[in-house]
Amino acid sequence: MSRQVRNRRPRIHEIDWQRTVRRNLKHYQSEFKTIIPQDLEGFGRKGKSLRDIILCVDQSGSMAASVVYAGVYGAVLASIRSITTKMVVFDTAAVDLTKDLEDPVELLFAAQLGGGTDIHNALKYCEKLIARPAETVLVLISDLYEGGNAAQMLKKCAELKRSGVRMVVLLALSDEGAPSFDQHLAQKLGDLDIPSFACTPDRFPELMAILLTSGSGLSDLYRFR
Repeated sequence: MSRQVRNRRPRIHEIDWQRTVRRNLKHYQSEFKTIIPQDLEGFGRKGKSLRDIILCVDQSGSMAASVVYAGVYGAVLASIRSITTKMVVFDTAAVDLTKDLEDPVELLFAAQLGGGTDIHNALKYCEKLIARPAETVLVLISDLYEGGNAAQMLKKCAELKRSGVRMVVLLALSDEGAPSFDQHLAQKLGDLDIPSFACTPDRFPELMAILLTSGSGLSDLYRFR
């Protein structure tokens, strides 16, 4: 069992009694002088994940709607036991919000929108989180309006690709679902075989299925369009 993996439906030997008691204090029955647990907390079994996913999310003010999407994406991915999901949000600095992935509300409140945009710095931060490049998918959610060094950002993307990391860009979306992004930088990334998509939440599972399928390549991704 792993104390880092949470289990909402534990077997009796997997129950974390301390967390279960704290979670159910509101269900204390004074008549019986005991707690009647309504929700169980348990330890899960930690196996080797098939893929590692890093969501790298631009949190500048123009990205408000897409940050909400990213919170939903992250919460869904975190619930899949066969993959390991990490979430990094950034403006000019980068912050790892992986610990909040199981609670999307907490995650969204943690993402404070505003500030500039330094994609290059964010990618350097994400690079430190990569343990298995060939099994890692890095999803950059951004409008690609780089406020840092665009040339260095492209160089870092090329390095990540050469190491075996699969990369894809999900472009910023308005509330109406229309993309807004730096087309020039998107083209430069395309030249590195890093495609950019305006992906609505309903199509996100299809995109991730392609990215996570062993042997899928760029041609599969472009068919997604």
